[in-house]
Order: sequence, then C-alpha cells, then structure tokens
Amino acid sequence: MQVRIRHGACCGNAECVEIAPAVFALDSKSKVVVLDSEAASLELLVEAAEACPCSAIVVEDDDGNEVAG
Repeated sequence: MQVRIRHGACCGNAECVEIAPAVFALDSKSKVVVLDSEAASLELLVEAAEACPCSAIVVEDDDGNEVAG
C-alpha cells in the first residue's frame, strides 16, 4: 500500500496527524508529510484520508488502485 499527499491541496488541518501520528506529521510549512505508511492499518489510513477536509491524502493498494482520497 502507498500513501501520497497532494501538497498543493493540503490545508494543514492535521486531522490525519491526530488519527495516525506514526504515519503523518506537519512540516515547517504546515503541510503534511508521510513518515511511515506501514505504521498503521489500512483501515486507519482510510479513516485519516476520509477525515482530511482538503482531500489531500491518497491511499493506494499495491496495484496502484486508489482506495481512499
């Protein structure tokens, strides 16, 4: 599975950081970065992506198919 951030869309709300702090963090520009996409279950990653008010998180399966985002 792969997690991508649409940096241009990220509004720095940090909902994803609250949901999965081992996976996401804010950088110095208050944009989300992925620390470790394997640090959470698929269900938690999908929850974080769906909670993002900016739709900046994309979760893909191993075949590159979008699961959430």
